Amino acid sequence: MKKELKAQVIEAISAQLETYPNFYITDIAGLNAEQTAALRRECFEQGIKLTVVKNTLFHKVLSDKGNAEFELLFPALEGNTAIMYTEAPAVPAKLIKKYQKSGMEKPALKAAYVQECAFVGADKLDELVAIKSKEDLIGDIITLLQSPARNVISALQSAGGTIAGVVKTLSEK
Repeated sequence: MKKELKAQVIEAISAQLETYPNFYITDIAGLNAEQTAALRRECFEQGIKLTVVKNTLFHKVLSDKGNAEFELLFPALEGNTAIMYTEAPAVPAKLIKKYQKSGMEKPALKAAYVQECAFVGADKLDELVAIKSKEDLIGDIITLLQSPARNVISALQSAGGTIAGVVKTLSEK
């Protein structure tokens, strides 16, 4: 590969890392053309950008970023490597899990960088599936905050609306 082409590829990978905060390092070797096309189609539908990269070029990009968490991913950069870039942290993990449940070995998780943390190894797939997005966490917090207020309002409504019932309900709470 010529030096100019390598520089272009490195620049493209860097741009992807700037655009997408999360990425999964996977192995899709061994998939036939039909399976690869189906995987790419599903990735596109779920907002995942799937690209095949050379390990040395991806290693260089990660090294240049100077992030200590990226260094934990270096051992995963062996063999065939495809990168799944995403904004939603758990979507690629769920996609990989879906393929595994259907009996396919590939795509296989090698490592992931999700929410500024490195996950190395295929055994981390269940942890990655369980990660909630920022919006999910905010929704859970709002639900928790609303729960006590709903209980008080419900108790006040069940008191019959009389002053004695309201006072009794408030004294119990």
